[in-house]
Amino acid sequence: MTRLFSLASLIFILAILTYAYMDWLTENKHNENAIDNNLTPDFVAEILKSDIYNKSGKLTYAISADRMEHYADLEVTYFEFPEYTLYPKNNTLPWKMSAKEGTLYSNNRVVLENRVLLEATDENSLIQKIHGKSLELDLTSNIISSEQAIFIQGKGFTMYGSGLIVDLNTTQMTITEHVQTIYKKDNS
Repeated sequence: MTRLFSLASLIFILAILTYAYMDWLTENKHNENAIDNNLTPDFVAEILKSDIYNKSGKLTYAISADRMEHYADLEVTYFEFPEYTLYPKNNTLPWKMSAKEGTLYSNNRVVLENRVLLEATDENSLIQKIHGKSLELDLTSNIISSEQAIFIQGKGFTMYGSGLIVDLNTTQMTITEHVQTIYKKDNS
C-alpha cells in the first residue's frame, strides 16, 4: 500500500505542477497581448493638416505632420515632422514651430524633440529664430519652455544659453542661463 500511495502522490503532485505551469503560461500570454494592444495606435493619419479654434471661433493653432499616431489608452499622440502655427491671443502675427518628432499629451502639452525650430513670421520681430534640441509647448497658454541648450537668432545678434521660457502672448522671454551673446555690426 505504501508504494501505491507514494506513486499516486507523485502523480498527483506532477499533475498540480503541470496545471500551475500551464496556468502561468496562459497568464503571461494574456499580459503580452495586453501590452501589444497598448502599443498599437487606435488610429493613424498620414499627411495631417488640422486647424484648432477656441470657443469664440478664433483660430488658436494649426498643425501639420507627415504622420500622426493616436494611443487612446495611453492618452498620447505621436507626430513625425510636426509643424505648428501658433496664433497669440493678442492678435499679433503667428509663430511657427517645427521638429522631427512631437508628442501631444492629454493636458494639451506638446514636447517637440530633435532639431526644434521656433520662428517668427513678423519680419520686424527682435527675435527671429530659436533653435533647440527639445522645447515644450503649452497649447492652452502659448508658453514655450526648455531646460536644454538653446540658440537664438535675432536682429543684429546671436545668443547662446540654456533654460528658456517664452510667452507668445506677451512676447516676453526669459533665459535661465545666459552663456554668450554676439552682436553683429550694422553696416548702414
